[in-house]
Amino acid sequence: MESKVKKGINIWSFPGDMGIVDCMKLAKKAGFAGIELALALKGDLSLQSTDEEIKGYKEAAEEIGIKINSLATGLYWQFSLTSNREDIREKAKNLVKRQLDVGALLGADCILVCPGTVGVDFNPDDVVPDAKEIEFYTGSEVIDYDVAYERAQAALKELAPYAEEKKVIMGIENIWSKFLLSPLEMRNFLDEIGSPYVQAFLDVGNMLLFGYPQHWIKILGKRIKKVHFKDFRRGTAQLTGFVDLLAGDVEWDKVMTAFNEIGYDGWANAEMCPTYKLYTDQMIYNASASMDRILAQK
Repeated sequence: MESKVKKGINIWSFPGDMGIVDCMKLAKKAGFAGIELALALKGDLSLQSTDEEIKGYKEAAEEIGIKINSLATGLYWQFSLTSNREDIREKAKNLVKRQLDVGALLGADCILVCPGTVGVDFNPDDVVPDAKEIEFYTGSEVIDYDVAYERAQAALKELAPYAEEKKVIMGIENIWSKFLLSPLEMRNFLDEIGSPYVQAFLDVGNMLLFGYPQHWIKILGKRIKKVHFKDFRRGTAQLTGFVDLLAGDVEWDKVMTAFNEIGYDGWANAEMCPTYKLYTDQMIYNASASMDRILAQK
């Protein structure tokens, strides 16, 4: 069976000083049909952006001929739905709402939502460039696992009607937060919420630290709304373990077989680490070629 997965790329794959429109143009030139934008604290697409400015990016994408298929954000490392501080949890819910607003304005059908953290082991500056400008970092907390589970579910149940109003799905991603570490747990977490507007955003590379993506795909099945393609080399628990597609330990043949078996035909967005020091655009072309090879499996 030939894969029907759609080929996209996340904007974090591009140099940080490249504007959104230029990123979309390069993505299109490199052969990507879609792009996932990201909501930041400040900058071109941020919490400070007006609705008209946001609509401008949708119009630019339509003119370029590329689909904005999703909206991510790195701000959940600061504003967590599971924080021990009630004010932070409220800020996190407001962030989800604004992300849903922006996603709707962009024409995206899904946003990436981090369900919360139990604890993390890395520096926030490695994830969010402007982390120092935010007073609170979730990684400074350790939250009891059962408490995190209850808080995350309660928040997402509360937010589901707003997502339905906006017609944008909240895609819950498996991240390095010591939370939702099993596909069985993720499946139960989503089913207990019981909303079609709360589904899975599966990151193929993230769970390589503690599992196998093909198992997650089989178990989550139709609950998967959106996908990130990343590769990772086992043997390190650091962000430096993320490498170019096909250069890591993801068993892409088994991954694509699993996607084909569940009939997944949505978007897969390459999420790369822009580490090239020279000819930075080449990484985008390399990712495109690697995705072509991965998606060509029958």
